Amino acid sequence: MPKLIHIHPSDNVVVALKPIPAGTVYEGVTANMDIPQGHKMAIRPMAENDQVIKYGFSIGHATAAIAPGDWVHTHNMKTNLSGEIEYTYNPKLRFPEPVKPASFQGYRRRDGKVGIRNEIWIIPTVGCVNDVAKALVKQNQDLVQGSIDGLYTFTHPFGCSQTGDDHAQTRKLLAALTRHPNAGAVLVLSLGCENLTHEQFLAELGEYDENRVKFLTCQQVEDEFEAGRACLEQLAAFAGQFRREEIPASELVIGMKCGGSDGLSGITANPTVGRFSDMLVAQGGSTVLTEVPEMFGAEGFLMDRCVSEEVFHKAVNMINGFKAYFLRHNEVVYENPSPGNKAGGITTLEDKSCGCVQKGGSAPIMDVIGYGEVVTTKGLNMLYGPGNDLVSSTALTAAGAHMVLFTTGRGTPFGAPAPTMKISTNTPLATKKSGWIDFNAGVVADGTRTLDEAAQDLMKLVLEVASGRQTKTEQKGFREISIFKDGVVL
Repeated sequence: MPKLIHIHPSDNVVVALKPIPAGTVYEGVTANMDIPQGHKMAIRPMAENDQVIKYGFSIGHATAAIAPGDWVHTHNMKTNLSGEIEYTYNPKLRFPEPVKPASFQGYRRRDGKVGIRNEIWIIPTVGCVNDVAKALVKQNQDLVQGSIDGLYTFTHPFGCSQTGDDHAQTRKLLAALTRHPNAGAVLVLSLGCENLTHEQFLAELGEYDENRVKFLTCQQVEDEFEAGRACLEQLAAFAGQFRREEIPASELVIGMKCGGSDGLSGITANPTVGRFSDMLVAQGGSTVLTEVPEMFGAEGFLMDRCVSEEVFHKAVNMINGFKAYFLRHNEVVYENPSPGNKAGGITTLEDKSCGCVQKGGSAPIMDVIGYGEVVTTKGLNMLYGPGNDLVSSTALTAAGAHMVLFTTGRGTPFGAPAPTMKISTNTPLATKKSGWIDFNAGVVADGTRTLDEAAQDLMKLVLEVASGRQTKTEQKGFREISIFKDGVVL
């Protein structure tokens, strides 16, 4: 098994699949120094300002002369990115060949939607009732029986002292979670004097099943725990009627996310997820790609795959709109890779983005949706949201994702409201943090599975999780949300 990989024929760097000692020879090039795992080594000479090419795209430029065999990282290269740019639509569409969908055991709801869990959720409309919600969950675990998979709450600090877009985003996000089909029943818990009024929430929620969704305003009852128990008993009786049944994989919506990335993310885990995405789309299912700032510099992978000029313009507006958001706050658009990313071998935002978008596979982009909006179009969708793990995973859940595939090279224990499957980019992480990692894509770097074989293995595991197998985060009860915020707090 080679210790370095040349991803694209035009690349002038290779990536270390394992730590490379100085003196290692790769296709006639000798490493001039130790190259850490996931990091880049030059295989061609570069002068100052020459482009550094990886994945067949420029990921930045050299800030000094680089010799073949040199380590290429933050000490000798930097980003090319600045502000908004113009894009042209040159469609290059490759539709996956349709195949008969596999099946899983899920829950068919009364409105025809499908869930992969049958849980009771408590949704606080304001942070003031967070502890009440947590106490209700703790005190009523006896209701989790039969076909009910769990009782959970998703606390947050918002719902009051917000105005404008922030207030609207909080309202939209919480209503979208209330509609999520993984929740067999929902208790919406309010205080009574918050900005997010009961009337506003009802207007945002729209038509709903009164047997499935109950409301409790704490200031209007003498004992919120007694009243909450009564509501939860009714909701448990309703949710307990549902049973798993065979459902085609074409009904699945799968969110795709990366966090704590490293230099192998775009080589093992993310392209494995990308191939999985193509497989699910071929079966008539849907996938969702978000983390807009981590598309910056990798637009070439995405823009020409938009299924129509209308979708192309939505994608352009999403990406340039997010750049404008950065600039509006006097932030540079290219300051994204975290210290952990850089330690793992990711040098620039283009480097990170080109690896990040591998999760989108090669299928056409069928739609672009806004924050808090729900997927309505089959196939690959793009979703407006930041790179932040908690915020983007929450947005994927609100978009209707039954499950979130979360690739990581550094490891993280975080879990979204939807089952969150952790996929490691390397085998040492999967071995060290076996309590976090559900699937090891490091087998691709080890040479024991090809990308296609790993994607088939991942598809099998996704169907098992959709049928009730718990992820590591579910086993630990790790679930939380974070709501996107832009404006002031009153």
